[in-house]
Amino acid sequence: MEERAEKIVEFLEQRLLVEMEASGRHVHLSKEDALTLFGHNLTEKGPLSQPGQFVAQERVVLKGAKGTLERVAVLGPCRKESQVEISLTDGVTLGIDAPIRLSGNTKGAPQCKVLGEKGSISAPTIVAQNHLHLTPENAKLYGVKDGQHISIRTLTRRPVRFDHVVVRVHESFAPRVHLDYDEANACGFKKGDLGMMIRE
Repeated sequence: MEERAEKIVEFLEQRLLVEMEASGRHVHLSKEDALTLFGHNLTEKGPLSQPGQFVAQERVVLKGAKGTLERVAVLGPCRKESQVEISLTDGVTLGIDAPIRLSGNTKGAPQCKVLGEKGSISAPTIVAQNHLHLTPENAKLYGVKDGQHISIRTLTRRPVRFDHVVVRVHESFAPRVHLDYDEANACGFKKGDLGMMIRE
């Protein structure tokens, strides 16, 4: 009976639970903009949980109409287009009313000035929509599809439910729910905390 119960728990965990991560403010840069800001391409400092992605040695300053944010992380590798990702609280500090969107969807987003060691650029600024990364195999196991909306019930010190979490599926992804720091602080997130997936 005990062995059967363990198998049931394992079955449910594989299909319902996923690790969560908190993603702080950061910048993605094109190669051209990296050269403008630093005079060279990005240099890797350490890997991120998503395969092939890393945090760079370089840091930038974000400047808005009302304030600045120092030592903001730059993530690599370089992309086709630059973008700034902040929290809603960061937006208040900067004086930027950034829309909540998936990464890469920057059309019409307000600009933020990005200052580097060698120069400066302006880049579109968004608040990243919370989302769930899955491989195609994981998506099949969880019974969801790319672009689908789900809910996540956080198994944290202050449990909350996040609705309209977007599923993103790609063979290079590692299974993770990504929250920004506002969301992570609201639910009392600690590294290693899990979320329970609820289909909407």
